[in-house]
Amino acid sequence: MRKQASAVTKMQALGRLKAGKQNKTEAAYDRHLAVLQAAGEVAWYKFEGIKLRLADNTFYSPDFAVMRADGLMEIHEVKGFWTDDARVKIKVAAEQYPFVFIAVKKKAAGWEVERFD
Repeated sequence: MRKQASAVTKMQALGRLKAGKQNKTEAAYDRHLAVLQAAGEVAWYKFEGIKLRLADNTFYSPDFAVMRADGLMEIHEVKGFWTDDARVKIKVAAEQYPFVFIAVKKKAAGWEVERFD
């Protein structure tokens, strides 16, 4: 007998893309970072450029690794909505790694930013 997928599992399956492929919100944020880079505020950024080990067999692959013009490294997570698992992973990563962790959400007039310190 097959186990029935939960509503959350079905929703997550719909949102999964192959590694290296951006969804529409990530693509919009990529364009935003390109503008910041052209303005000299961002020195470098890469989509799915790093993978962080949180524990045995537990990893966090952030959407963007970003180096600001001043050399500070940031991890940017692009979210349309949060699952409990994703929020826990970014909080654990923020406790373990010396990066600034930021989540961004698209709003009508730009990007809403949440920092994890």
